[in-house]
Amino acid sequence: MVTLIPVALFGLLPIVFYLFVRFPPQRAVIISFVLAWLFLPQATYPIPILPPLTKMSAVCYSILMATLVYDTARLTCFKPGWLDVPMLIWCLCPIVTQISNGGSPISPTFLQIISWGLPYLVGRLYLGSLDGLRQLGIGILAGGLAYIPFTLVEGVRGPLLHQMVYGVSAFDDWSQALRAGGWRPVVFMQHGLMVAVWMMTAALMAVWFWQTGALKKFQGRNIKTLAIMLVIASFLCRSSGATSLLIFALIVLFCAKWFRTSLPLLFIIGYIVFYLYIAASGQFSSKDVMGFITPIFGEDRAGSLKYRFDMEEILGEKARQRFLLGWGDSGGNRVYNQDGQDISITDSLWIIAFGTYGTVGLVSLFSSLLLPVIVFAVFKYPARTWSNPKVAPAAALGVALTMYVFDCVLNAMTNPIFALIAGGISTLVLKAPESLKSKKTSSPPRRQSLVHQKSS
Repeated sequence: MVTLIPVALFGLLPIVFYLFVRFPPQRAVIISFVLAWLFLPQATYPIPILPPLTKMSAVCYSILMATLVYDTARLTCFKPGWLDVPMLIWCLCPIVTQISNGGSPISPTFLQIISWGLPYLVGRLYLGSLDGLRQLGIGILAGGLAYIPFTLVEGVRGPLLHQMVYGVSAFDDWSQALRAGGWRPVVFMQHGLMVAVWMMTAALMAVWFWQTGALKKFQGRNIKTLAIMLVIASFLCRSSGATSLLIFALIVLFCAKWFRTSLPLLFIIGYIVFYLYIAASGQFSSKDVMGFITPIFGEDRAGSLKYRFDMEEILGEKARQRFLLGWGDSGGNRVYNQDGQDISITDSLWIIAFGTYGTVGLVSLFSSLLLPVIVFAVFKYPARTWSNPKVAPAAALGVALTMYVFDCVLNAMTNPIFALIAGGISTLVLKAPESLKSKKTSSPPRRQSLVHQKSS
């Protein structure tokens, strides 16, 4: 069954080409991304010159090739904007960092472009409208529903589906998956936390579709029923972090609905920025927050969180030795004991970005994900519009993207769907706001009255 891995990775290309022939390009892109991310294997396959083929690079390469063949005009008409600058810096900063550290910039730069730049570009090209983001929201909803049976099976049996289908295990340390009297599902992703964030996003979309009337039925099923199913499935992923993110996201959206304010969202974004500032500058101490966290999450979870904070303090101290550009991919960002053994654990995306590419990388990465949401919520589509069925899916995706960035403060789960969302929202807010008025059909001319007809 191991031979199925290259078949699946290379076989994605003709499938994407078929989707571009069968459906409109926008829908083909969404189906391709969701299918690839949910069901392709966690594996790498070496190819010449370029970085190894993965599920992420396979879908990006396939979509770009299909665009060149079937939708070339979309590429030629693309116009960069100021919101693209952070993502451009994030994708190209490995060049300067690697050269300054005496390393080769080719592989790290390609990897950065494939992991972040290409999904962002695809979002810019295909999802830059309220309707485009609505279609993406429906695609995420469909992907969440498709994953429910697999998460339920693995919740009882353990993370075994990848082994059964592809012949290799994507998750060797089952001890990390054992939670709350059951198993944290992994399915075809890298980690159970990644699955939990995906299901949280799908549940959030379903709830907001239901609450705003943006989608009343899906495949003939009432959206309220599907929303309840997805919320339960999200809880059964056994991730307190993802559950907390779902609660925070719902608070943000309902505050927008009831009080017409985006202040909770801006508060969360402000907290992320403030935490990154004090952590990167070395002013954060875990002792200041553990007394607050322990009663909420319990001794075990709080102990795990404290270990992460302690490790990040050590890694942050090492990163500050090359504060501006970082250490590159040489391993200099890690911490070693006297025997030369690596004793560091990098759980969070922010500390990886900071240690590898310095302040330039840290600021550019988080700016590329948060700036589109800020412009959306503050300048283009304020909170009072988020309950409008046209705006609701884009608003929910913006909140979901913020929750993902919040999660990146503690975890390092690279998910191209969120770069795709950032690209779509960037295109949306770089244009003038779309009209939210429903088009009224002109009423037919009144028939002449019978009296008038007779008199004539």
